[in-house]
Amino acid sequence: MIQFECRLLRGLLGFICLLPMCTSAAQDICVPLKTVRDSLNSTLRRRFMKMNFPINYTVQVHYEEVFRLRNISRLNASNEDEPVQRRDLQDLWLLVSQQGIKRVLEVLPERHPTRRKYLSNLEKLFRNFEALFDEWNPREGDLPESIKNIMDRLEDSYYQGWKSVKPKSILDNSYRTMLCLFKECFSKEDDNYDYCEVLNWRKEKKMT
Repeated sequence: MIQFECRLLRGLLGFICLLPMCTSAAQDICVPLKTVRDSLNSTLRRRFMKMNFPINYTVQVHYEEVFRLRNISRLNASNEDEPVQRRDLQDLWLLVSQQGIKRVLEVLPERHPTRRKYLSNLEKLFRNFEALFDEWNPREGDLPESIKNIMDRLEDSYYQGWKSVKPKSILDNSYRTMLCLFKECFSKEDDNYDYCEVLNWRKEKKMT
């Protein structure tokens, strides 16, 4: 009995010791993510992704590269046998966001101000965050089939599922889904706001 209690106490102490490490890692992830958030603010998105383009200008992206809040809800409810974890959605968000930036960069001239003054730097911020995210929060287990299928289509050079979207919409979606999927990094700034609720974004258009 005494030996069992000692083992239980050691396990509890070990868990308590790990808690600060987990909290520290989460906070460390939030620092570069907030830098991404600052570069995705509504003023910069409007200036570089709308005002620097012709009216109603669109780019061609894969259907799967239009990743909105309702896509998150749909994937969360897609398969009870193989549920989608938040980490799966976070990985998908990273891939989709970076793919969207690349789509816009592909159509921009080298001297275009959006390329030089905004998107090239934003692309680097995403890459830096991805490297730190994988280091501090390593994946455990395989991706569910629903996420894997989407990623396969995104990386298929022969896939023909195209959709026309405005450049600003690409980053609007990235911004909103980021706040939903990483809300532990942002919720303290506004505890009463549900970043995953589509209706809230419609009511608070000033945040987009």
